[in-house]
Amino acid sequence: MIATKKDFLATLFTATAVVMSVSPSAVAQNASALGTVKSVSSTSLTVATDKGATVAVTLGDSTKVVQLAPGSTDLKTAQPSTASEIAAGDRVLAIGPGDASAITATRVVLMKSGDIAQRNATAQADWQRRGSGGLVSAVNGGAITVKSGQKTVEISTTPKTIFRRYAADSVKFEDAKPGTLADIKAGDQLRVRGDKNEDGTAIAADEIVSGAFRNLAGTVTSVDAASGKLVLKDLTSKKNVTVMVTANSDFRELPPQAAAMFAARARGQQPGAAGAAPGAQGGGAPQGAPRPAGGEGAAAGGGEGRRFGGPGGAGGPGGPGGRGMDLASMLSRLPAGQLATVKNGDALMIVGTGAANADTVTAVTMLSGVEPILAAPNGASSMNLAPWSMGGGGGGDAQ
Repeated sequence: MIATKKDFLATLFTATAVVMSVSPSAVAQNASALGTVKSVSSTSLTVATDKGATVAVTLGDSTKVVQLAPGSTDLKTAQPSTASEIAAGDRVLAIGPGDASAITATRVVLMKSGDIAQRNATAQADWQRRGSGGLVSAVNGGAITVKSGQKTVEISTTPKTIFRRYAADSVKFEDAKPGTLADIKAGDQLRVRGDKNEDGTAIAADEIVSGAFRNLAGTVTSVDAASGKLVLKDLTSKKNVTVMVTANSDFRELPPQAAAMFAARARGQQPGAAGAAPGAQGGGAPQGAPRPAGGEGAAAGGGEGRRFGGPGGAGGPGGPGGRGMDLASMLSRLPAGQLATVKNGDALMIVGTGAANADTVTAVTMLSGVEPILAAPNGASSMNLAPWSMGGGGGGDAQ
């Protein structure tokens, strides 16, 4: 994964601790502003903090500016810089006397937006090339067994493996927190980045992002677009589940040709075989359908075209005909859906936050146009959605 907001927070809080340790008596007098530069002049900055406040930062001749590379957590690696290097869009930690609305900075720790974007792009490409994901079926010591589509993947971890955990009460990837192997349970959704064996059934994990999510697939029994609420009859439990759709929910529409392609796969057919999707090309997606991104057998030049967030895409194992057919990894390139167009009887696939048997969930990812998939044998279970919209497995610093 890339240098996420949490990486940056850790870096800058480390920097804060170092700065404060220089003068313990000044700790109570100092304030800090951590966030994104919105405007800059020769003598001041306006910083939109990560807590939603706006802070005016005054710069003086004695203000010390240092620059850190994205991902660095050691202030000793910071390079001297100047206030003239600070631009709108950069990330900063300003420290000095002041309060919640104004600070006279004695020190500014700077991370350039261009450096962040470059690191994110590099990491996204790595998630696309070496990423995979699925549902956790077992955890045994340092080994994790994941069901990825119709394939079982064995993931090995080491003390150097990085773990992150999706927040239980948030649909935002940037709210993911550092985690541990012990956090991962059977039934969790998981993304992994690491070296794979030839057929993708074994991965040595460099990084893992996981979360406890509900996977739902069924038909709509009622919808109230004004309040952002619908009721779904889940095919697995046969129970009605209330789904809350928020501004952060990622709602996408699957085109008919793509739905037919995935339904053919669920039936165990080659996309170009008899009885498969009309207009399908042998061994590949139907003409004009979105191409799956990343992973083994993915279409040449594919890419999720978004962060990963995501943190690249799922990078799932190749499907029939040697093509990767990972529904999760192509989500960000599908057209956006509108709750106002959803009606009773529509079929949806949903990933949401909420307790395992809760009557209400909050939608993280929602996909319409899936009627052919759900009608196919094991269609819902073989086509898992990722709970996060991540260009390769994580959110970017700039999110």
